[in-house]
Amino acid sequence: MQPGHYILMGVPGTELDASTARIIREVQPGGFILFGRNIKAPAQLRQLIDDLRGEVRHEPIVTIDQEGGRVSRLRECGAEPPSAKQLREKNDLRLIERHGALTGELLRLFGFNLDLAPVLDVSYADDLDNSLKNRTWGLTAPDVILNAGAFNRTMREQGVLSCGKHFPGYSYAAVDPHHELPVVARTRAELEQLEWQAFRALAPEIDAMMIGHANYPSLDDSGFPSSLSRKIIHGLLREEFGYEGAVISDDLDMGAIVGHYGLAESVTRAIEAGNDLVLLCHRPELIPEAAKALATVSSKRAAEAEKVLAHFREKLDPPHDFSLEAHAALDKKIYQLRVDTIGAEAAAIRSVEDGKRSPVETF
Repeated sequence: MQPGHYILMGVPGTELDASTARIIREVQPGGFILFGRNIKAPAQLRQLIDDLRGEVRHEPIVTIDQEGGRVSRLRECGAEPPSAKQLREKNDLRLIERHGALTGELLRLFGFNLDLAPVLDVSYADDLDNSLKNRTWGLTAPDVILNAGAFNRTMREQGVLSCGKHFPGYSYAAVDPHHELPVVARTRAELEQLEWQAFRALAPEIDAMMIGHANYPSLDDSGFPSSLSRKIIHGLLREEFGYEGAVISDDLDMGAIVGHYGLAESVTRAIEAGNDLVLLCHRPELIPEAAKALATVSSKRAAEAEKVLAHFREKLDPPHDFSLEAHAALDKKIYQLRVDTIGAEAAAIRSVEDGKRSPVETF
């Protein structure tokens, strides 16, 4: 397996610059992740994705975090969909199903084939500053299973793959992993009772699972965070849960990781632990260094990852033909969903003022 195929890389700017194009041609990454910094207009976004696809010799994974509400990377292209919290509080499953379908249609139109959604964490405290605020599908595990499941199924019907996050559960994380590494002092019995119910129930219909960054002393006493822990990824998710989809690390450029590990150690530990793909979102100039380090992954682990990713790529659907008219029609439907969920007056106001956004919104 080519070492670059483990990497989902972020890119700078709204156009593909010559330096980044050279890196892509050299490394041949497995795919790309885009953020608000890459997006200024519908036609521009589709052109950027087409240009990125043209630099690799394989079918790339093209992904984004498009949840709705505060995590709406496409807000520069039109209406901001309602958040999971707003939809769950409306208590109408038909609206959630519309949200999933419209999200899938919109992403497919732009050329994305994977959405890093749905969030499967249970919110026991909506105001906790751990990056989950307004992003969770329920206050109980059954509500998350019902609501996230509805979103997931209708989005996937549009040809966009899904990624459940953030295993093994951020619900009781007290700090935001974008800044620092949380410690989740939950026993295995407590995790089974709350956090893991949704992951277990929806695993058969989730195409990929994202591993979050946190220490779970009850699951791994080595000190390694979950995203670098073989006990958690291979031992728990793969062997005990029997999960067969792709496994993706959360962004290894987050403070939770870069504050404790060097690049080479973090990427190789992540893959050896059981991740099939690593997210490297914010330092494209270091992608060649990461690929060089990943060339040292053991042959056994490389063969395992290659098998998983080959099956994953078989499910990737090509983009729909793009037109501004098609985008405008979808945008109108998304705005109407927003109105139907939170009302016309609230729909005219974006969820958060620019100056108050957290890293999960601005990256």
